[in-house]
Amino acid sequence: MSTLSENWISEGWIDFEYKKYILLGYLKSVNVQFKEVKLYPPLADLIRHYERLQRFNETKKQLKLSFPKDVSGIDFEKLQVTYESRMEEDEMMKELADIVAFALPKIKTHIEEGKDIYDFIESNLEIEPIGITPIYQREGYAILSYDHSKDVYVYRYSLNLFQNSADIFRGIALRFVQKIRQSLVYSLQKIKMDLVKNFTDLPNPSAWRIHSSQAIPLDESFVPISKRLLLKTIEI
Repeated sequence: MSTLSENWISEGWIDFEYKKYILLGYLKSVNVQFKEVKLYPPLADLIRHYERLQRFNETKKQLKLSFPKDVSGIDFEKLQVTYESRMEEDEMMKELADIVAFALPKIKTHIEEGKDIYDFIESNLEIEPIGITPIYQREGYAILSYDHSKDVYVYRYSLNLFQNSADIFRGIALRFVQKIRQSLVYSLQKIKMDLVKNFTDLPNPSAWRIHSSQAIPLDESFVPISKRLLLKTIEI
């Protein structure tokens, strides 16, 4: 099972053993992708599922707190009154609670494994500007390269700002341009010059080389981690 529905916990048959089977099948496929160093989309999916289950727990707690309570006892030593909620969980809610309690630590373990792989990959990436870096860096090019390979992958990036009432967030998009074979004559600087000629809307672009010393999957790991690395590096 390569994917897990966002509503997997509540869809179909609400049974602990059945849901456990579904979850473990999904996590097994995640393990296969992690062993192939393919982080995306499985890592992002794991984080999303984990957050949804946490929200379920929190909603359940808030619902229980909102129900009327009866006094169940008095601790005279601590001078505390204990209460018991009038809400009684039915069998389905108890089953869902057991499923969530089982799923959360399993998913968290896989998230931590994915983050370890992410950190290892990022620590083996090098980023450097190609030529002189202009003041305007919100658009430009990222050229991805590997050890022991002459092929380079050219992407055009654009950085955007998003603002809500409290904070400003940065996002970045990469669009594939072309695959080029580098040589002594056709250097990265020459590739940048050709990009300026071919795409005149960016006459003085910011350009970065991101180099991996490891043979990692391009689309599933190299590109998404490069996006985060660019976000950390670019000054606006």
